[in-house]
Amino acid sequence: MSARAGANPRRVFVNAMLILCALLAMFPLLWMTSVSFMAHGEASHFPPPLLPRQATLANYMELFSQAGIGRYFLNSLMLALAATSLSLAFNVGAGYAFAKLRFAGRDRIFKLLLGALVIPGQVAMLPLFLIMKQMGLVNTYIGVLVPAAASIFGIFLVRQYALTIPDALLEAARLDGASEFRIFRSIVLPLLAPILVTLAIFSFLGSWNDFMWPLIVLTDKDLYTLPVALASLSREHVQDNEMMMAGSVLTILPVLLLFLVLQRYYIQGLLVGSVKG
Repeated sequence: MSARAGANPRRVFVNAMLILCALLAMFPLLWMTSVSFMAHGEASHFPPPLLPRQATLANYMELFSQAGIGRYFLNSLMLALAATSLSLAFNVGAGYAFAKLRFAGRDRIFKLLLGALVIPGQVAMLPLFLIMKQMGLVNTYIGVLVPAAASIFGIFLVRQYALTIPDALLEAARLDGASEFRIFRSIVLPLLAPILVTLAIFSFLGSWNDFMWPLIVLTDKDLYTLPVALASLSREHVQDNEMMMAGSVLTILPVLLLFLVLQRYYIQGLLVGSVKG
């Protein structure tokens, strides 16, 4: 009984510290949301107010009616969904092949891919842009989607999970006369469901939050994604902090809701198969 009593204060302290850290991490997001409901100029006062004197939706209405944020929102949503679909198609197929199919140079190619992970993505942007220019894909959504079609991390993630699938199960299907495509569609894909959700979340978040590559490739303002459009608006409305905060809320809210809804599958996909090499 005394041991339990002695452990309680420690547990309370740990929980209190965790709650404090969570509040500190969430404070910028909460304040950003609060500012988005303030009247114009209210957030510029010193000290900055924590809550609006009178909450208003004027900033959101201005974003949709005058800034055309709805168009950019749809642009980002369409690109994120397309990038997620392409990522699932290419990364899942490649990851399964590296895990379960035998072909010449399989392990060497995979090691080369892992070595390329240490190269910053920004280094490849210039040659990639020149390739897109030669192919006539600059200022097109296809040019934006090409780098998102496959990623080394996505291939690695699927491969590590696919290694947990028993070889005997696949061999039994082959002995029954099933083709490789039938095995992949009917056996492998259902078993890969948790990692598919994890990869989909990664791909959607990466495409939705991507700023640098769409900024480089897209020159037509009507094609802008939400982050690029928000950066462009910030130059036009330097002093309008409240409207910029409203735009930031619109940018963060979809991906935050997506993560909260699918976080169980996300964590499961990261943990299962992580110890098998």
